[in-house]
Amino acid sequence: MKRLTIKDIAKEFNVSISTVSKALNNSYEISISTKEKIQKFAKENNYKPNFNALSLKNRQTKTIGIIIPNMLNYFFAQVFKGIEKVANDRGYKIISCISNESYTKEVETIEMLSNGIIDGFILSLAEETILKNDFSHLQEMINNDTPIVMFDRVADDIDCDKVITDDFIGTVNTVNHLVKTGSKNIAFISTISKLKIGEKRKHGYLKGLEENNITVNRNLIIDILEDDYKEYENILTPIFDNNTIDAVIATDESSAIAAMKVAIKKGFKVPQNFSVISFSNGILARHSSPKMTTVSQHGEIMGATAAEILIDKLDKKITPEKPKTVVIKTNLVERNSTKKFAL
Repeated sequence: MKRLTIKDIAKEFNVSISTVSKALNNSYEISISTKEKIQKFAKENNYKPNFNALSLKNRQTKTIGIIIPNMLNYFFAQVFKGIEKVANDRGYKIISCISNESYTKEVETIEMLSNGIIDGFILSLAEETILKNDFSHLQEMINNDTPIVMFDRVADDIDCDKVITDDFIGTVNTVNHLVKTGSKNIAFISTISKLKIGEKRKHGYLKGLEENNITVNRNLIIDILEDDYKEYENILTPIFDNNTIDAVIATDESSAIAAMKVAIKKGFKVPQNFSVISFSNGILARHSSPKMTTVSQHGEIMGATAAEILIDKLDKKITPEKPKTVVIKTNLVERNSTKKFAL
């Protein structure tokens, strides 16, 4: 069976090829009734766009490449959800890939997708990429006029649009909340200490202690590897045995839940005399016992913002301007692992 082309659809409705193309791409320039008729006909007749031809003709495929370091992370799943909704609403398709924290996988994925398949990238850097401090593959894309929007884990040296959260201020506010509800010996558990966002949260923790005139106890700054999640409780138990701890701030939900379990085993009651707060307002926090107070990074908003920035650039809806960094504000979602303010 002969493959249906844009030219065939144009002939069917006695309109120009340009009109069909705009209708299929949901352009506001075409009336709703015409768009609906053309889109319905294309769907019923199994029309498939020829991406190679599109790429050669106008260098646009209406497709965005998404690279996420870890799909098991609830935060990244929420970012992806935000990107997908905006892309769908604005007539763009997405190709999603996972780098699995690998520099090589990230480079290979970008090389594969940049071969006329996508118009631009939205990505969060792999841990290996950050540790290698090698962003030449990203700079090459920008040099070739392929727009990039980075989110969460970004490279300061790369001149592109970025969407980040206020990790520093968010952690300062978290310390303040714990102090106001009676905590004095606050531990900080990080599974991302090698990443810049981990550093910002640690600095926010230290600043929060300083603002509340609390002496820093280095024994309560605990760095553990994310891959050791099965051993979190075993790692944390001796630290709890040898130090006075009445609250924990954790950079992820798994280590926060492990800390809460260790505290309960030691006889603490949550939240009466022990409080726990974790970053990422995910599924684990909502189903932990008790339900956990979290610092919400608003992943869906971050993803939507990144997608709007990139698509505005691709659709030429904004005049060329210097790349910008958008900061998404965090907020505390209070549940049952922290005490309420006394009235």
